[in-house]
Amino acid sequence: MKRRTKSDAAAVVPQREDDCNIKLLKISACLLVVFISFGAAQFGWQLRDEFDEIKYKYDMVTEKNCPLKPRELLYLSKDQDNDDVVTHKPDIKEININPILPNRTALLHLHNVAMSRAFFWSYILQSRFIRPAINDTYDPGMMYYFLSTVADVSANLRINSSAIYFSPNTSFSPSYRGFFNKTFPLFAPRTFRMDDFNDPIHLERISTLNTFMVRDLGAIPSNSQSYNYTTDYYKINDWYKAWLPDIVGERHDTKTTYQVEIRYANNTNETYTFHGPPGADETPGPVKWTRPYFDCGRSNKWVIGAIVPIADIYPRSTQFRHIEYPTYTAVSVIEMDLERIDINQCPLGEGNPGPNKYAGTARCREETTECEPIHGYGMRRGGYQCRCRPGFRLPFVDRRPFLGEIMERSSTEQYRSFFNCDPIGWIQTRPVEWFPAPNYTREKYLDIYHTYRNMSLSSGTTYFAPDDPLLVAQKNLNVVTMLRFVNSITAKNCGNFNPTDLVLNGDVSFGAQEQFENEALMAIRLANFLSGFMQIVDPDEVFPGKRLPDKPLSEDQVIGETLALVLGDTRIWSAGTYWDRNKFTNRTLFAPFGYKRDLNTRKFKLEDLARLNKTNEVYLNRPFFKFLKNRWATNFDELEKHYLKIHLRNNETGNFQRKFEQYPTFYRAASIHQGYWTAPYFDCNGLVPKWLITYAAPFFGWDSLRVNLEFKGVVAVSMDLLQLDINQCDDEYWVPNAFKGSHKCDRQSSYCVPIQGRGFDTGGYKCECHQSYEYPFDDPITYYDGQLVEAEFLSMVQNNKTRFDMLKCRLAGASSAAASSVLILATSIILFWSSLFISGN
Repeated sequence: MKRRTKSDAAAVVPQREDDCNIKLLKISACLLVVFISFGAAQFGWQLRDEFDEIKYKYDMVTEKNCPLKPRELLYLSKDQDNDDVVTHKPDIKEININPILPNRTALLHLHNVAMSRAFFWSYILQSRFIRPAINDTYDPGMMYYFLSTVADVSANLRINSSAIYFSPNTSFSPSYRGFFNKTFPLFAPRTFRMDDFNDPIHLERISTLNTFMVRDLGAIPSNSQSYNYTTDYYKINDWYKAWLPDIVGERHDTKTTYQVEIRYANNTNETYTFHGPPGADETPGPVKWTRPYFDCGRSNKWVIGAIVPIADIYPRSTQFRHIEYPTYTAVSVIEMDLERIDINQCPLGEGNPGPNKYAGTARCREETTECEPIHGYGMRRGGYQCRCRPGFRLPFVDRRPFLGEIMERSSTEQYRSFFNCDPIGWIQTRPVEWFPAPNYTREKYLDIYHTYRNMSLSSGTTYFAPDDPLLVAQKNLNVVTMLRFVNSITAKNCGNFNPTDLVLNGDVSFGAQEQFENEALMAIRLANFLSGFMQIVDPDEVFPGKRLPDKPLSEDQVIGETLALVLGDTRIWSAGTYWDRNKFTNRTLFAPFGYKRDLNTRKFKLEDLARLNKTNEVYLNRPFFKFLKNRWATNFDELEKHYLKIHLRNNETGNFQRKFEQYPTFYRAASIHQGYWTAPYFDCNGLVPKWLITYAAPFFGWDSLRVNLEFKGVVAVSMDLLQLDINQCDDEYWVPNAFKGSHKCDRQSSYCVPIQGRGFDTGGYKCECHQSYEYPFDDPITYYDGQLVEAEFLSMVQNNKTRFDMLKCRLAGASSAAASSVLILATSIILFWSSLFISGN
């Protein structure tokens, strides 16, 4: 054995170092491959699309660099009339025809509030013609404008800002001494919601979302161009250019007119006609939408707004009525954050019209699945699910359609291996000839739905006696009979029923708090405004200089606010502002009640219910009024506290802004959860003889010493019960739903899913197949429609021709009708050996 020398050992050291370097290079290369495979290449199958383009523009503009950005970079769409970033905007021409998507209800409320505000300001600015001509103005003061915009934002967390922008020299105000028949150069009260996380008045360092910045954007230097919202230098004033300036000449027939029949407490009548925004039947309608833009220098967010014009008679106070003409003098703009609005990544098609910037960016496997949007995701990917196409079913391991959020996060290998539906091999066709169900089949279902046994379905009859225990107790409810009874009561025959029979149980209106939330928020908005005005405005306050405090609320202002609820929201049939005894200025009782008789109309009615002063008729004895008055008699700690930072103009010309004398200030008001929902009732002796649901919200003000809060009254809105979608699907035992579990889906093979827009009628659902079951028929759908199921069930009850027993899902079997080669080979071998065995014997 040769002995190793020092020189040999020295020669080995570099060799070992080279080996170590080679190993390190190999390890590094492996780690690099792993990194590329599981890191950079994980989402390699997701190519750049339109969403990435919008997201890049969205993130490129910030609070710091937005003043330097060119105008086109402050918008996400190139054209305001063909905005392709925010789709499915509510259209007033479709609201009462097609259901509004669940992820567009916030935009619908934006739409309704903007309309309501425009109708109110158009009404109140022209209401001076109702009153005698005096050397003064009946216009609201500046604080009325400011607190009105505050109420728009404070009543709903989804609304980001509210503003009223006047054209130059068209805004009149009684807020300055000696200012009669004079105008502000510019006037634009605007409120937006602040992030009060670091606000000194909140030591808890918690965002309450109840702090609001209020500014007069018309208080600018006279020679300023970049701060003048009427010029092109403002960059983001598409909301102003949508309707203003209004150049129509001196024609009197260019603005839509609305008629109000008013009946006062002393039983005197008056019919007043005023000019307002365009009607729903006109083109364009009353509402225009801004394209998404960055609210630079103000809230510094990406927002979208609804714009409605405000009409007035101009020029004013000339003593020559023949030269006055109606024109648009201002616009009401209500805005919300863009990131709250859901996007639709599904391909264009029927029910999903364009333009849509995000169309076709969903990750569904188009061979076997199709895209269906789901709400609640906002402006981010994954707000959809991939359902199986007709002729396909879910794999056995999946219970529900594939969620887009999971697909967007999947790797390349996961995307290629999963998220596919299996083909259905044996597909049936519906029978051409139908037959009555066999007696044993019919008896089986009548035992399950025993309240339908011996039921008469002839038309034109009353299906319940007034004292029928099935109606009174609501036990074992027969849905069809119940709905027939509701539809059989009209304004002509309601007097034949006992008053207790015209009030249904509260569980009949299950879902009203969600479906009529926008209407309840309209009542909350007015209650917020009345609370804020009575708690902040002091008519006896003295200001330095020529500024005057706002006068107390006038009768015309409360009438206009009440009427605007009915004009602004088509689902509100009546609205009332009920003041408690001796709480309104110089009035013992005051309760303006506005309503309409037809769904789409320009004629409205308003009565002061104070004229009904009998004990059994006075509005003070109404259940919702008594309930809220007792509830808020003493303790007001649970009311929401709203903080305001108000910046006024320094003088009449408004060269700069100054803080309000009380800075910051606050008021307390009720939230939507502190209101009161009534049970469904038929208003037989009322002004709107319909099945109604009423929501009431309280408002508050200071007492006579301005020391303690006190209950002042109630704002109530009423909606048509028959516009409510009932829910017949199964639910937990504690859910108060009278129609719960009344669907006719086969419970073993399918489950019930509610469908929106079917109204107060049966069949508002679909029967989806359970896991390991499949839809067996050759149809362009993969479920059973509830209306079809209900109709076939009633045919079976009447012993007519029916296919009800066929409307069930089938146990999932082989995925293909082709014979298996392995099975054929095994069968052949068995038969061969069997023949040999038999021949051998």
